[in-house]
Amino acid sequence: PVCTRRGGLVLVQEIFGVTDHIRDLCDEYAQDGYEVLAPALFDREHPGFEADYTGEGFARAVQLARELHPFDQSLSDVQTCIDALTGKGPVFVVGYCYGGSVAWFAATRLTGVTAASGYYGSLIPGAVDEEPKVPVILHFGRYDNGIPMEGVDKVVARDWPNATVHIYEAGHGFNSDRRKDYHEPSADLARERTLELFEANGG
Repeated sequence: PVCTRRGGLVLVQEIFGVTDHIRDLCDEYAQDGYEVLAPALFDREHPGFEADYTGEGFARAVQLARELHPFDQSLSDVQTCIDALTGKGPVFVVGYCYGGSVAWFAATRLTGVTAASGYYGSLIPGAVDEEPKVPVILHFGRYDNGIPMEGVDKVVARDWPNATVHIYEAGHGFNSDRRKDYHEPSADLARERTLELFEANGG
């Protein structure tokens, strides 16, 4: 952090890797007072992996994430980051796209998490049988072609006491200013809600 430390934060990448967008987010949260770790989850299979937002880049990323990289390894790596930040105040998790799903499972399965914020995680609608153990907020775009609203409705219907679902008038990836679906008002509001969640839980 570049000011008074507010807590630790594990920031989980999109499926495209630890890209410039992810590094920018790390800098922004550091400016807000968070000690940020952003694990390069795919480095075992492809060191330094970064894909662009083209169709070809997406295909490369999907192949790596679904065929070569075990999802449970991502959870293990995030747990390692949480453990490294433990003992110095609250530890939060925020994730985007692939990382949004990881953030959800961090809230339902991992230990040492204070609260989590997950952006447009496509695995979440299929995991509504898992109840979050800590406060979590989820962000979905109404026009996300990869996460149909009927899936989001399943998440909303569970009505967990410590989970809040926000729906934005945007598509997938609305938080990234490098994507065609970038929607600044939604990105600003989701970030504001994320910071409010952290602050409400000691951050």
